[in-house]
Amino acid sequence: MVKALVDHPDEVHIKAIVGESVVLLELHVHAEDIGKVIGKKGQHAGALRTLLTAAAGKFKMQVRFEIVDPHFAERSVRLSSSRKARSAGSRHARS
Repeated sequence: MVKALVDHPDEVHIKAIVGESVVLLELHVHAEDIGKVIGKKGQHAGALRTLLTAAAGKFKMQVRFEIVDPHFAERSVRLSSSRKARSAGSRHARS
């Protein structure tokens, strides 16, 4: 989905770090595409978070979603969710 939003789809990368009950997803995009991924007033980023929360909830996981700013390695846009899921499942994430 992210690749459809950006001008540099070949530079979209997701790093997944899977913990016991939390998955950290780091989204890396080209510097020119940060605004497109975040969207006006954060609408795109919020929609991504909603979808990720729903998917993680299916596996009784929490998701933490970060859009990494390539200009500032220490700075990222953090979107977290602590919603718990209703059903059990696999704890694997794809990058």
